[in-house]
Amino acid sequence: MKKKQITNRTFLLTAIIGSLLIIVMITSNAIWSSNQTLLQTEEAVLAVSNFYLENIADRRAQTVESRIDSEFSQMEKALDFIRDENIESQEELRTTLGKIRNLLSLNRFALVDQDDVVYTQYTTYTGKSRHEFLSEEKMEDRTISTVSLYGSSKQLCLAIPTPDLTILGKRFKACFIQIDIKDIIDLLAVDDQGITYFALYSVNGSNLSGTELGPVISDKNIFEATKGLVSEDIWKENRENFLNDAGGSMSYSFNGVTETMCYVPLLNTGWEFAVLIHESVILSEIRDISEKNLTANRDQIAFTLITVLLFATVLLLELRALSKDKLDAEKESRMAFQNLANTDSMTGVRNKHAYTEYEHSLNRKIHDGELKHLAVVVCDINGLKYINDTLGHAAGDKLIKDACVMICDIFIHGAVFRIGGDEFVVILQDKGYDSMNDTTSTMNRKVEENIPQNGVVVSIGYAVLEEGDHHVRDIFERADKMMYARKQELKAMGAKTRES
Repeated sequence: MKKKQITNRTFLLTAIIGSLLIIVMITSNAIWSSNQTLLQTEEAVLAVSNFYLENIADRRAQTVESRIDSEFSQMEKALDFIRDENIESQEELRTTLGKIRNLLSLNRFALVDQDDVVYTQYTTYTGKSRHEFLSEEKMEDRTISTVSLYGSSKQLCLAIPTPDLTILGKRFKACFIQIDIKDIIDLLAVDDQGITYFALYSVNGSNLSGTELGPVISDKNIFEATKGLVSEDIWKENRENFLNDAGGSMSYSFNGVTETMCYVPLLNTGWEFAVLIHESVILSEIRDISEKNLTANRDQIAFTLITVLLFATVLLLELRALSKDKLDAEKESRMAFQNLANTDSMTGVRNKHAYTEYEHSLNRKIHDGELKHLAVVVCDINGLKYINDTLGHAAGDKLIKDACVMICDIFIHGAVFRIGGDEFVVILQDKGYDSMNDTTSTMNRKVEENIPQNGVVVSIGYAVLEEGDHHVRDIFERADKMMYARKQELKAMGAKTRES
C-alpha cells in the first residue's frame, strides 16, 4: 500500500483548520465561562447580601432582647427596694417611685393596684383602657405589649405581676415601665456610610422609626411602597410573614437598581426590624473584576483559572470585611450595656471601676489644660460599723442606701460614685461647681439636724482644682483631709463613728 505524502498545502490546511478549531473552542469556552462567571457573580452577591443583612438583623434583635431582659431585672430590683421601704402614705409612695427612677434609671416606672389604678411618681390614673396587659383576668408571668401614645407614636410596655405586694392596705397586681421607641431605634441603628438602611415597622407595614429604608421604600408603608415591584405571590408571602410575626426577605429592582431587604420580628413586640442594602454596591465591584478577567479569557483559556482565583479572592475579602463589621457591631452592643459593669449593685450609682475611668479622663483634661473649674467632694458615712454590729448588716445596707439617696438628692448636679463600703465621691463641674457652696452647706446642715434624731450622718470634705494640681488625686487628698476633720466635729456633736 502506497503511503500518502503530506504536502505543505495539507500541513497548512491542517494548521489553519486546527487553529480555527482552537480559537472557536477558546472563544466558546471564554463566552461560556464569562456567562457562568456573571451568573455566579450575581448569585454570590445575593448570597453575600442576604448573609450580611441576616446577621445585622439577628444581632440587632438580640440586642433588643438583651435590653428587655436587663429592664426586667432592674424592675425586680425596684420591687425589692419597694418591699424594703416602710411606706405609710401616698406621698411616701410617690417619693419611693422617684428614688427608683434615680437609683435604677427606670423611667416611667409605675405600679397598678387591684382596681387597675396606676400609680406613678407624679400622679395616678385608671389604666385598663390604656394598657393591654390589664385586660387579662390574672397576670401569670412577665408580659410585653405595645402602648399607643399621641396617635401613631408607640412605646414598648414591660410588665411584671406582683401578687404579694400590699401598700397602704391595697393589693397591687403589677408593675410596669414604658420604653420610648427612640431608645430602641438607637439600639438598632446601622451606620456604614449609607450602604445599609434600617427601619422599624408595625404588623401592617407602617414605619414606626421614621428612618428611611432606602430611596424606594423611604419612610412609607413597606407594602404600599413595594406593591408592583415584586410578584403578587412574593408580596403576599411577605405580608403574611408580618401578620404571623415571622422573619423573611424580599429583593426587587427599580430603575435598574436591585435592592435586598431582610426582616426579623422583635421578641413578642409585634414589630419587625428591616435592613436593606443596594446589591449594586457589591455587584459593581465584583462585576468590574469579572469584566477584566473576561478580556483575559479572550486571549487564552488559562486566564479562566485566574478569573476563578480572583473571584474567590474577592469573596474572601468581602467575607473578611463582613466578619470585621460583625465584630464592630458586637463591640457596639457590648458598649450599650457596659454601664452595667460600672454600676454599684446596692445603690445604683456608679462604682469604683467607673470612678477610676472617670478619674483617668479628668487627669488627661487637667494635663492638657482643658479644665478650669473642678471640685471633688469626699463623703464618708458615720456609724456604719456601729449599725452593723448592733442592728445587723441588713440595717447597715439600708443606711448605705439612705445615705446614697441623700447625697444624690443634695448634689443633684454632681456625678456620684460609691468607691468603698461607706465612702462616696462626688465630682462637681459646670452647674454643680457653681452651686458647690450652697450644696455643701445644705449637706452639713442636714447632717447636723439628723444627729439628735439618729438619722443619716455623712461627713464631707471638699476641695477645688488649684494651680499646681496635676491629678484629681491632689484635689481628693485635700478634700479627704477636710472630711476627716469634719468627722471629728460631728463626733463631738454626738454622731457615731467607726471608733464609737
